[in-house]
Amino acid sequence: MNKLLLEGFSDAIGFVGGALLGFWVGQLLGWDIFAPGYSNASIGGILLAGGGGGLGLQLARKWRARNLPKDEE
Repeated sequence: MNKLLLEGFSDAIGFVGGALLGFWVGQLLGWDIFAPGYSNASIGGILLAGGGGGLGLQLARKWRARNLPKDEE
């Protein structure tokens, strides 16, 4: 598999997985990101989804750096 394709694929899975996890945690707390207006609960849900996406992306990059062979040029 092409290195750039693998990098993009793992980043996408990490970001989407983390964002979904943050979204579900927000749903459990009653923080609906799709609620009309910008209440504190909807902003909290947005922050959880965004933070989860960023955390998932960083975890995917750490996993890739640890588990995939390095190119020596």
